[in-house]
Amino acid sequence: MSDCLLELTNVHLAFPSRRNWLGKVTEYVHALNGLDLTVRRGETLGIVGESGCGKSTLAKLLMGMLTPGTGQLDRSRLPADRPGGGMQMVFQDPLSSLDPRLPVWRIITEPVWIASRSSEKVRRALAEKLAQQVGVRPEYLDRPPHAFSGGQRQRIAIARALSAQPDIMVLDEPTSALDISVQAQILNLLVTLQRQQNLTYILISHNVSVVRHMSDRVAVMYLGQVVEMGETQSVLEAPAHPYTRLLMESVPRLDTPLGEAPQNTELPGNRHLPAGCYFRERCPWAESGCAVPQPLRRLTDNHATRCWKAEKIIAMGGK
Repeated sequence: MSDCLLELTNVHLAFPSRRNWLGKVTEYVHALNGLDLTVRRGETLGIVGESGCGKSTLAKLLMGMLTPGTGQLDRSRLPADRPGGGMQMVFQDPLSSLDPRLPVWRIITEPVWIASRSSEKVRRALAEKLAQQVGVRPEYLDRPPHAFSGGQRQRIAIARALSAQPDIMVLDEPTSALDISVQAQILNLLVTLQRQQNLTYILISHNVSVVRHMSDRVAVMYLGQVVEMGETQSVLEAPAHPYTRLLMESVPRLDTPLGEAPQNTELPGNRHLPAGCYFRERCPWAESGCAVPQPLRRLTDNHATRCWKAEKIIAMGGK
């Protein structure tokens, strides 16, 4: 795929969770379990799923904080000579991700300082340029991060990521810690920056509405696997995997009568993985064929799923 910037193939990653008295590992937490993913240049790829599905582990893996246990993470199309290897991350909580001891202009240019030890004059000019791009007034750059509001701090975090000239930005719940009134402003800023600089975003979120608004494609994760992936409208409007349907039903809607709560979408533990399809024990459409592990198979050029009954489920309309 010529426009592919990043590719994960059958990635597995587990962490020791219990040892015996000899120190031998007797139990693992299975965080990623055969993850397949491609990221295309200039797109926004949304990663959606409940807490515990592996989204945070995936973010750390992408940023080089973790390495695959087995499988392959291909970053060869990204420039190795830039800070972060062509990738930067915007975290969920902007205050905890900004050094409280530094003025904002130093925070913004921190990746550049680490990589090249540029002069203060050069870094100050870069900070002012980036501050204007993200909507922070340059005359405020000598202030510490706690002097800014939550939305302004997230703008500062975005400017810091941009200073490294990344090809890919990993956005880990970038608006979940912000007031509702500020969230749309930050999302619109990200869209504008992407259009101006041809950025590629990996948007990690549990908020389906944010993913729908921002993403070109979406990958739905369940117990460390991508169970459905494709163009955002196709996946969210006509989901082909039972878990995606339950996830969509859990989104609050004004027309849902009181007392009609959606089915439980809470994930089981990931220390002892289910046999066959991971969702089989909770799936309302489960049959004997679901006892066999399912690969991620293509339904159309823009839609893939792990469910072998996908066509039937789509035809039923989820009923």
